[in-house]
Amino acid sequence: MNRSKLIIRWGQGLVAALTATLLALPALSAAENKAPAPNESKNAKALAAKIDQRIEARLREEKVPASPAASDAEFLRRVSLDITGVIPTAERAKAFLDSGDPDKRAKLIDELLASPEYGKRMADVWQDLLLTRTSDNRRMNPAPFYAWLKENFNANKPWDRMTRELLTASGTQDKNAAVTYFVANESVDKITDNVTKNLLGVQLQCAQCHNHPFTAWKQTEYWAMAAFFMKVRADNANRAVRQGSSPGVSEGPQINRNRRALPESAKMVPAKFLGGEQPKLIEREAYRPIVADWITSPKNPYFARAMANRVWAMMFGRGIVNPVDDMHEGNEPSHPELLKDLADGFIASGFDVKELIRAVALGKTYQRSSKPVEGNADTDRALLARMPIKVLPAEMLFDSLVQVSGSAPVREGRPARQGRGPAAGPRQQFVNFFRADEGADPTEYNHGIPQALRVMNSAQFNRTTLVDQLTRNGPKPEEAIERLFLSVLSRRPTSAETTRFTAHLTKAGLRSGCNDVLWVLLNSSECVVNR
Repeated sequence: MNRSKLIIRWGQGLVAALTATLLALPALSAAENKAPAPNESKNAKALAAKIDQRIEARLREEKVPASPAASDAEFLRRVSLDITGVIPTAERAKAFLDSGDPDKRAKLIDELLASPEYGKRMADVWQDLLLTRTSDNRRMNPAPFYAWLKENFNANKPWDRMTRELLTASGTQDKNAAVTYFVANESVDKITDNVTKNLLGVQLQCAQCHNHPFTAWKQTEYWAMAAFFMKVRADNANRAVRQGSSPGVSEGPQINRNRRALPESAKMVPAKFLGGEQPKLIEREAYRPIVADWITSPKNPYFARAMANRVWAMMFGRGIVNPVDDMHEGNEPSHPELLKDLADGFIASGFDVKELIRAVALGKTYQRSSKPVEGNADTDRALLARMPIKVLPAEMLFDSLVQVSGSAPVREGRPARQGRGPAAGPRQQFVNFFRADEGADPTEYNHGIPQALRVMNSAQFNRTTLVDQLTRNGPKPEEAIERLFLSVLSRRPTSAETTRFTAHLTKAGLRSGCNDVLWVLLNSSECVVNR
């Protein structure tokens, strides 16, 4: 039986079942590692309880029933993807599913947060947010910055310290990777836009040329915030690479009043905190430490809320304020008290990102099934009566496919050649091909035929390493099928799936049949979503 016929027959099983589930859900057509101290776990559990109380109170108010708890298999795959960006191995899946430990979910969360893959997951998210790629910096090497993010997130450096190091970074990229932030956002308007949008959750860019059309932000407020970065001198990445030097960043003693280096809309106004006071500044001294202190202060009305909302969106596919980076009075939170709870808890923890993620993951809200029940199939997703289904971002999909296929470790990119930037490696090429548009809804399925064909026909993802290892000792068909399901979908097959695939392996032969089953699983809907 060829693969096409196998898919058609199997459509009565996994694909049909998952498709029915997807159709029933709306809008699905992107310090050192250590175990938590007892007080940290206690604080996370307390915040998790607050989360559930807020969500459940709203559901009662709206008279919407909640879906039951997710199965162990659903939870395992979900939390592994959300925290580490990759599905669990078959061995990890089997051990978790077979464990009778009543605390295994909490222990799994701690294990994932302590994994080196956690830092890689966070680096994927934040490199994409912080490094604006344009033709002016296309030769820039992002690898040192990615490594800096990964190292700091894995070390669980407090978010206020990481942010301060970013905002005050000086020197050359080869000595201080954090300067890549300013190299990527070379002009004063670009760095102002990025800082306010990603670190404060405020889209201020529309006020650069005129008063903001939809909010109360004025053009003078934009340039008052930009004034803190007027003395920054960032090298042009393309020019530095052509000259064979490492791009760098410094802060001069005087404000740059060269109009050619500024947008035509620039206004020379005194520096002032966004929506706040005008600090006393000494021109010969650096301005960035002043604004960094204000941004990272526990009293800042934006900083902790922005990160709390960002983490919530990472875990649930949308923020409590949505879009996640557009906080203003006209865009109210779905759960205002909950957002305040999260921000307050984040501040109280010392801006501990791992503790914030732990609190969200421990809650019943996060551990709820994505399957609808009568009365919540068509309700507003923001109510979280059930877990939203998220499409795997390109980085997650690639890393998971590599793990399953048994491909060799992937290099991030070839070293830079003289006068040119580093060449993109297989992972980055895949990410570029599958990358969703900016602002795309993570619960909207935007992949099309080109993406499907790329996975189906990829030589890298159709290697037989897994099948070779699996069939080496001649396992029973049922054992082979279970291993394939655990490897790809992190669950055991249903009895109907086992029966259907066992019949195919009997006809096609063990090795050929296993290759067919693996190909079907890798190209199934269930493989490319996080539910």
